[in-house]
Amino acid sequence: MQQANNITKEGLEKLQLELKKLREVDRPKAVERLSTARSMGDLSENSEYTAAKEELGFLDSRLVEIEEKLRNVKVITSNGKHDSVGIGNSVTVRIDNQEQTYTLVGDLEADINEGKISEKSPIGRALMGKRTGESVTVEVPAGSVEYKIVEIK
Repeated sequence: MQQANNITKEGLEKLQLELKKLREVDRPKAVERLSTARSMGDLSENSEYTAAKEELGFLDSRLVEIEEKLRNVKVITSNGKHDSVGIGNSVTVRIDNQEQTYTLVGDLEADINEGKISEKSPIGRALMGKRTGESVTVEVPAGSVEYKIVEIK
């Protein structure tokens, strides 16, 4: 049996909204675009038809990908306690006198550009279960980095 993917309530809602938009807006537009391009004549030399067909293929692939992800999710809710790091918590850490805040999430919603790190990433694994004031050392490609937990929300 495949292991469930952890996801926060917000992450689940975001995936569900994307799926709805793909089904109700993006895919119908792509089908219409393909139909219009098909009516333009010779398909072998019709770049609009080729582009529309590729777009529809991409959208269909993304639909299948999201549906597959949603089949096997486990929604993680915060217990409201902030005594130790868990999925859904925002954690402020100090690294060389600079502070950085991360939110621990499941793999499906990890996005470092938004400060969301996976519970399964090296940093996420190191922080899980730790308390304010504790430090962890993480091996990264550039070497060892020490993270001191400043705050857990």
